[in-house]
Order: sequence, then C-alpha cells, then structure tokens
Amino acid sequence: MADTYEFLNCPACGTPMKKVFLEKQGFIIDVCLDGCGGIWFDNRELSKVDEKTEDISDLSAAYAGKTFHRVEREQDRDCPVCHKKMVKNCASAKQEITVDECYQCGGKFFDYNELEILRNQYDSDEDRIADIKKIAKDSVKMEVILNKLMHKDDMI
Repeated sequence: MADTYEFLNCPACGTPMKKVFLEKQGFIIDVCLDGCGGIWFDNRELSKVDEKTEDISDLSAAYAGKTFHRVEREQDRDCPVCHKKMVKNCASAKQEITVDECYQCGGKFFDYNELEILRNQYDSDEDRIADIKKIAKDSVKMEVILNKLMHKDDMI
C-alpha cells in the first residue's frame, strides 16, 4: 500500500505522526516523534527493514535526542489508515514481540524499540528461516506425542 494519506494519528497515543523517508529503501514510514515513538508500516514495508543489516539510519536520525512517553502496550488499537480494530500478533518466530496488525490493509504498528528488538533477534534472514523450520518441526513432534498420550487408553 502506498503512503497516499496526508497524516496519521498514532494508534497508541493519538499524536499526529511525522513522515520519515527511508532513502535506501525508497519509501516513507509514519513515526510518532512527538508522542510515544511508535512506527507505522504500510503493507509489505516491514520486510525491507527487519534485518539488522538493512539501513535505517534515517529513522535513527529522526529519533536522535527525542524522549518518548510510555503507552499501555496491551490496549486495543484501531488502524490509523482504515480505522478497523487491529489484532495483536507475534512479529517473529521467537514470539518475544507483539505488534498491532490490521487485517484490512495489512499495516503493522510497532511500539517504540520493538523494531530494534526484532532486528537484533537474528543475524540474517537465513537464521530466521532456520529457526522457523526448527519450531515447525518441534511443533509436529509435540503434536505426535500429544496424540499418543490422548489415545493411550485406546492401545490397551
């Protein structure tokens, strides 16, 4: 989705968000620079900045010298683009970060510092994919064990 709106209000604190152009990636993100420090990513933008090797110096420069107020991360939030209720989802295989995602437009909202945490979880996309495969394999093994336990009496 292209950034075609004039401005957005932050879904976490209601403050008008500022446009930050990520020159290396060639797109604009909306950042709550005068409120909570949250970031709005339109659909498909996150994958261009989610690894620590991808340059986000323009965002870092926008954050420089700023302090942000805390927000309740568990509160329900509405999408700043289409105004539908967003859903809280894990942003990585490690399930350490919960972000707000809009199923209508595909946008994602990260609270302050969540992008940095996500970027530091893996050294590369290959490491992330390997972890996802391991988690999927472990999940299948757990399902087999649970099935055996549930049908234990049937075997007697």
